[in-house]
Amino acid sequence: MHLNPYGADAVLLAVNLVTNPAATPAELAERCEESGVESRLVRNREVTQADLAAVRVALDEWLAVVDAPDEVTRVKLANEMLAKYTEHPRLTNHAGDGWHMHYRPDNVPVGRLVATLISTGTALHLAGRGITRLGRCSTDGCDNVYADLSRGGRQRYCSPACANRDAVRRHRSRH
Repeated sequence: MHLNPYGADAVLLAVNLVTNPAATPAELAERCEESGVESRLVRNREVTQADLAAVRVALDEWLAVVDAPDEVTRVKLANEMLAKYTEHPRLTNHAGDGWHMHYRPDNVPVGRLVATLISTGTALHLAGRGITRLGRCSTDGCDNVYADLSRGGRQRYCSPACANRDAVRRHRSRH
């Protein structure tokens, strides 16, 4: 049995879609394909405007998890997403490539599929890596989100470029 990429890959897809939103259904399909998250399932379906709208709603809910002011609120919001988008886990071998877990019924629309992946991936990310492992960039003027995948759990910036920009700013302010 193998596990679906419900963890880091799904959270990174959420970061990608929040940072640079998909403008069209085709772009959403392309981003899912690039992420590798359930790409075969998205590839074999038509992605519609309704799917794009459903993903936008799920991403707004996900941003509330990211921006939660404390752990209790973050957990409450993540649990609300899980309750809304997932169902009991089930084993499946729908593609004939090995048994794996799904947290949704088969044959859901792409929007629901992506929302399920993001909510489940976020819960696994927070439970496995730490409840504080989502945030906003610490660089002044940058509002991008990040998912902390670092070994030490101390990520504060959305990218190395922002980390460098903030280090230069701090250095210059000391002189």
